[in-house]
Order: sequence, then C-alpha cells, then structure tokens
Amino acid sequence: MKTIKVAVVEDDENLLFLVSHRLKSEGYTVLEVSNGDEAEQLIMNEKPEIVLLDWMLPGKLGIEVCRDVREKGFENVIIMMTAKAQDVDKIDAYSFGISDYVTKPFNMDVLIALIENKVKYVVNNEKNEVNRFGSMEHHPHTHSLIADGKKIELTILENRILLYFLKNNNQVITRDELMMEVWGYNSDVNTRTLDMHIVRLRKKIESNPDTPQFLQTVRGIGYKFVY
Repeated sequence: MKTIKVAVVEDDENLLFLVSHRLKSEGYTVLEVSNGDEAEQLIMNEKPEIVLLDWMLPGKLGIEVCRDVREKGFENVIIMMTAKAQDVDKIDAYSFGISDYVTKPFNMDVLIALIENKVKYVVNNEKNEVNRFGSMEHHPHTHSLIADGKKIELTILENRILLYFLKNNNQVITRDELMMEVWGYNSDVNTRTLDMHIVRLRKKIESNPDTPQFLQTVRGIGYKFVY
C-alpha cells in the first residue's frame, strides 16, 4: 500500500477534483489547495513527496511558490502544470527548482506515469540511475551530465530530449515524435523550437557541435543518437 503524499495545487475546481480523484484511486494520499499562499504553508507543513503545482495561481504564482519552498529547504519532487508548452522555457531556470512539468491539457494516464516515475526516484531511491555514452555520464534525475569530472547542468527539456535518445539508441526519431515525447500531450511547439534545443544540447555533449558524433541529423526526417 502506497503512503505517498501528493499535494495538488490547482485553482480550477474541475481539474483539481479530476486529478485528486484519479490519484486517490491509484492509492495516493492527496492534499488539495487552490492558491499560492496556502500552497506554500501546506508544502512546508506536510512535506509531501510529490507536489503538482499549477503555474497560474491566485496569490503567489506557482513558480514563486516553488522558488520560496526551495529556499526554505524543501527538496522533494515538484512537477509544474502549465497551459503552454512555450512556458517550459521559462521554468528551465535552476533558480526555481522545478523537477519536471506537464502541459495542459494532459492525458491523465501520462500524468500518472510521470508521477510513478518520480515515486521510484523519491521512495525507492533510484537516484543512482546513470546513462553513459562516450566519456560522459548522464544523471537524469538531477538533470545533469558529468564530463571529465565536471558537472554540466541540463535544462528540463534538454534532459528529456537526451533521455529519450538514450532509450532509443541508433533509431531514427522524427521531429513530430520527439516533440510529442518531450513537450507532451497536445503540444503547441514548432520544429524550429525543437531544433534550437537540439543545438543547445549538442553544445553540451559534443566535442565539435558542428560535426556531431552522437546526436546526428537525419535529413528531412529528424535525428538519430549513436553511441
């Protein structure tokens, strides 16, 4: 029996009910709150293992709640719920401390799968998951790379892109498939945005980003990761 506490911070009553109901049916203990100021108090008092935090809230914005509880020492998983995929760029900043995100409208099964993955990390302590390629180590749960003993921070999106490629090594991935996987259900991003993130990721993982060894372009289709 799970005894995982999930705080759902959402001011849309309908969505709050639907998410809470599904989480309860999955065996989670659910804490509900609908504004930013109360959310901060609840998180610090209850210390839930997972926080589902809406971006747009009355009182404090979700991003401010996240920043403030991090500054007060809260270290558990915070998943941001945002209405626009483009907003994800704004939450990449490490200063805010977002663990991951989900884009509205989201598929409830996708949300549950994301939470289950985080539960493995928090509760079952699978913090040591490491992927290796070349001389690099990828630590997906801390959004980071270790190269030559140095830590390189990845944004949430870069982390998702790299993880997907590593799980699909040597397979051709179309841009559409990658955008759906990385930005999520009913995504409204464009291929130019994706390509920009690929360029940024290559600068972090390739010794020569202009002639990539790992993250290769498949002309007219998408990309392939080879290691």
